[in-house]
Amino acid sequence: MLGLPTATEVHKQLPKKAIYAKLQMNTTAKTKMDADISRITISNEISLASVHIAEGERVKKFYVVQIALKKKAFDEKTIAALSKLISQNMLFVLEYDNEEKLAIYHTKLMQTPWKPKEGFSLLIKGLTLDAVWENIIVQVGGVEIECGNTLDEQIETDTRRQNLEKEINRLDKLTRKEKQPKKKFELHQRINQLKKELDG
Repeated sequence: MLGLPTATEVHKQLPKKAIYAKLQMNTTAKTKMDADISRITISNEISLASVHIAEGERVKKFYVVQIALKKKAFDEKTIAALSKLISQNMLFVLEYDNEEKLAIYHTKLMQTPWKPKEGFSLLIKGLTLDAVWENIIVQVGGVEIECGNTLDEQIETDTRRQNLEKEINRLDKLTRKEKQPKKKFELHQRINQLKKELDG
């Protein structure tokens, strides 16, 4: 799995009923999770014992969790909820049919595109498990850390940039449809203002 050392393999299935009970989920949350997920398996444990990398201040170990999906168009909130409810660092391998994608929750849910099964390999890089975990977030989220930024600052910057781009595109479509010159001008001014923010 992901080209990880065999010493990390655990292959422990997590019964959904046990998760529901442990996390005290309400009926709505259970129904949502049941609609999306057919099976949850812990496939790997990355720790001092399995990879001989020192524990970090924040990360003592983390898990690779395989999730067999019932549908490709799953609800992202289900995976985000699962990662928030279980107080462990987890990298998810989401599988549907003959495809898979990686997902990780760090301030928000980040995902790779879908690939054919066994298409991913993970680079274990860092002197401590804090650094290894941060590098995995960077790999999965496709984060390019700009000079002087921490990982969290870069994610915040990227999210802000994406939101500005979405808003510019939305306003651009409205501008093209708008018939009133005054309204069209106002929309155009707003777009220019957002573009300045984006460049700043």
